[in-house]
Amino acid sequence: MKVYDVIVIGSGQAGSPLARKMAKGGKKVAIIEKRWVGGTCVNDGCTPTKTMIASARAAYLAGRCDNLGVHIDGFRINMPQIKKRKDDIVMHSRSGNQKSLEDDPNINLLFGEASFTGPKSVRVKLNEGGTEELQAEWVFINAGLQTVVPDVDGLQNIDYLTSTSILELETVPDHILVIGGNYIGLEFGQMFRRFGSQITLLERGPRIMSHEDEDIATEVNHILEEEGIAIHGNAQAKKFEKNADGKILATLDLGGRTEQLEVSHVLVAAGREPQTKALNLDAAGIAVDDKGYIKVNEKLQTNVPGVYALGDIKGGPAFTHISYNDFTIVWRNLLQGEDLTTNGRPLPYCMFTDPQLGRVGISENEAKQQGLNYRVAVLKMENVARAVEVGETRGLMKAVVDADTKQILGAAILGEEGGEIMTVLQMAMEGGITYDRIRYCIFAHPTYSESLNNLFMKLDD
Repeated sequence: MKVYDVIVIGSGQAGSPLARKMAKGGKKVAIIEKRWVGGTCVNDGCTPTKTMIASARAAYLAGRCDNLGVHIDGFRINMPQIKKRKDDIVMHSRSGNQKSLEDDPNINLLFGEASFTGPKSVRVKLNEGGTEELQAEWVFINAGLQTVVPDVDGLQNIDYLTSTSILELETVPDHILVIGGNYIGLEFGQMFRRFGSQITLLERGPRIMSHEDEDIATEVNHILEEEGIAIHGNAQAKKFEKNADGKILATLDLGGRTEQLEVSHVLVAAGREPQTKALNLDAAGIAVDDKGYIKVNEKLQTNVPGVYALGDIKGGPAFTHISYNDFTIVWRNLLQGEDLTTNGRPLPYCMFTDPQLGRVGISENEAKQQGLNYRVAVLKMENVARAVEVGETRGLMKAVVDADTKQILGAAILGEEGGEIMTVLQMAMEGGITYDRIRYCIFAHPTYSESLNNLFMKLDD
């Protein structure tokens, strides 16, 4: 049994920086990674997908810039080059993260799968063979999520794609059937449509993006259909089988109507689930909820003293920046004696369709459910000067405000650089700046952010 001060399970956006901070604080640290250093974000999430989305946007612009007076004939997609660029960027980030861990004398990086043998003891089945037994006073779990594979007849008999395996394609698929109408399915659907694939998307519920306000989801739906993506609500796949020519024949339930569709690929994007089963949490007495997420309090502590869960595996918003914020809360509390919690922290996020959706705070639906006295301001991007000038007028700006205090409660910015515009409002929310102050601020012209003046002027109408 090897004894450490700290064991970190998972090298994602909470695990790796936490290991480094603990080591810098003089702690002897073991960090366990079963796959690649960097977690989902670096290897098959933020870094690779946004790299490829940049290529897809270049293709989109090349095909539609006639209205700007620029005519590009005969452009083509070089998928191997797109993949190589993505791989190079991923490897640069992954190797840099790994080197920083391996070079630290207080850190021991182990590649293998971890499972608990007691409250603070862990067995590691090493990838290279053999096992190691570890023990520590503090244990941090940052093991993340994995793709949910729905139980559909024949799905296991086809080479279906996930958000990981689709990144390895070196040819553009003819026709992708996307199962799932949330962020992963929408981003990949639009990306490969722009590369030249035909896309059919199935959403089990009545509409895509069920967590967003209906007007936002409707606008995104319109944008994607305008680009040639076929979107079906109240739809699900019932059966898959392969034809003699290798194509996939999908039997679909489209709102109670049965249809068959021949496709070349199937992307499973119907959700993600916590990777807790292999951890043998029962041996440690660590509590989970009915979906397998680890239960934590506002300081990210589990029910077992000295054991913490960070990032996606504890439930809540599954975003890289939330995982990183979890890390900052834990290390500052434990090493700097602070008293930070997750209570009341803002939850900004972006969906990187094009145009982007930037979101922070509560939606109109949530304000309504909470019984708040609220008001809503909406400004179409077609009325934003900068959007008109650059030729991208799809989308809208939307803000929810407290009618009594004039505080900004939340915002959704669907437009070019929507995430950056949203961040301006997040900073206002953090600083307690009210909407009536923003509508008289001086912003540089012509920028997207200056149109926040006009957005909040809508509340005077």
